[in-house]
Order: sequence, then C-alpha cells, then structure tokens
Amino acid sequence: MSKIFKIATIFLLMINIVNGIAQETTDEGSDKPSNDRSQKGFHVGMLVGAYFANKYTASSYDGYGFDFDGNRNSFETSFMNTKIIHQYGGYDNNSQPDQIAAVLGVDYHTWTFDESNMPVNMRYAPAFILGLQGRYTADRKNAILLNLNAVKLTINGNFTILLPQQANSTQVNNRIQTFGIKGGEQRLLFQAGYQHLFGESETFNFFLEGGLNVTLAKFDKNEILINGLYIDLMSNYFPAGYPNTIVKKPIGWGFGAFGGMGLNISLNPKCTVQLVYNPTYENIRIVPNARLKMQNSVGLRAYYNL
Repeated sequence: MSKIFKIATIFLLMINIVNGIAQETTDEGSDKPSNDRSQKGFHVGMLVGAYFANKYTASSYDGYGFDFDGNRNSFETSFMNTKIIHQYGGYDNNSQPDQIAAVLGVDYHTWTFDESNMPVNMRYAPAFILGLQGRYTADRKNAILLNLNAVKLTINGNFTILLPQQANSTQVNNRIQTFGIKGGEQRLLFQAGYQHLFGESETFNFFLEGGLNVTLAKFDKNEILINGLYIDLMSNYFPAGYPNTIVKKPIGWGFGAFGGMGLNISLNPKCTVQLVYNPTYENIRIVPNARLKMQNSVGLRAYYNL
C-alpha cells in the first residue's frame, strides 16, 4: 500500500505542476475563446498498438503450476511431471501405454524427464493492445482521461527430454530433444488520468499524460507439444474425479500507475489523432507476492469530439 500512496502523491504533484503551466498558457491564449469552445467536451475514440510485457511473471507458465492455496508446485507435483511421467508416460499403470515413447520413436520407458529438463526460458511475445479511449477536455490543452485497454499475451519457452543412448554413439547432445511450451494470458487495463498539450500550434502539439492504472490479469492457457502430441496443462486446474474440488486458475487485480507522451494532431475540431508511448507500472497478480514492474506500449489513438 505504501507504494500506491507514493504513486498517488507523485501523480498529484504532477497534476499541480501541469495545472500551473496550463493556467499560464490559458491566460496567454485567452484571445482564442472560440477554439477552446470547439474543443471542450467529451471525446471518445480507440487505441491500437503494440504492448511489450515484462518477463517477470512469464515463469508462471513454466509447467510447475499452482496448488489449491495458490502456491507454486514442487517438481514432483508439477503439472508437467504429472502429465508427462504419470499420465502420458504410463508410469502409474503398467497397462497404460507409453504415449511419450511412441511419439519419440523410442522403446517403452527408455526416455528420461526430470527437473533439469523443465523450462527455464519463458518469455512474453509482443502483442497487440486495443482500447476504448475517453476524455473530457476543459479547454484545448487540458483533459481528463478514462481508458479501457485489452491485451492478449502469448508466452513461449522450451523444455527437453533425454532420449536413450544410441549404440556406438558418444554424443550426449544427440540425446537431448527440445520441445515447445506455450502460455496465454489476458489483461484488462483500467486507467484514469490527466493529459496536457504543450505549444501554441492548433494542429501539432506535444503532450504528456499520467494517472492511476488498475490491471486485471487472467491465466488463460498452458500447453506443450511433443512431436505432434498435444498436452493441455490447464486441465490440472479442473481435475477429473474431484467434482467438489476446483483448483482456480490464477487471476487477480493489481494497482499501479501509467504515464505517456506523444504527438497530438488535430485534423479538425471534431477529429484528433495521437501517436503515444505509454509506460505502465503494473502489478500482475497471477503469482503470489507480485511486484510492481514496468510494461511498455506504443500506439495510435483516434478521438471524435461528441
């Protein structure tokens, strides 16, 4: 909570400083009341751009998963160990076929998968960000912002399985087979803030903005692929045979802040376009003890003056 208070304090100080600048520029530009009146009011629009997530929470999709209390599993209870060794590997039941050996093209139970083979290089891929944008302009240069942005993220990584030693071969690397693991995550960003335009031009202006950011993050999918054998790790969150027990998918609200800068282009009194860079300081609460981390996005906004 202390971090949130610090963010709020910085934001309020920023508003006071920019308000002082805005008051001076409004006094200097008081000879243009008709232009201010044409810009005043509610503007609605959309944002489309690219979002670059911090890798901090990408390890949530590394196949370990979380238990009933939301704590990270050990390797023995991990989702990947459960699926690869016990379910698809047939180690729980001698009558269960070894599907892993079949897709690897090796003999029954001659392959190896242990903790050293687990993924360690999970990364978020750049993603599209789409949003509904709203602002109320008190005059041509000052506006209150209300934004709702959505991001659907993909997380990629690799894991390995060790094949049996081939006859007359001393190459250990030939035994190591690499396969892909993928995750999916949904984020909704709710933003409320302040924007100020600088300069006297009625067409092109530099702007700064900032405010409070609330992120709803949801664990969406987690899967692996072994030579065409698709294994859904998410099924561990809804285990068959336990109708009264549900392991909830990680989901949570996090509070932080956003900033922004860019170029404002007034096409006419009704239409405005903005090129914007937005750093966001977000708390992605799909993991225990989540921390505020920086994310980045760039995009194009288009506003229509109602």
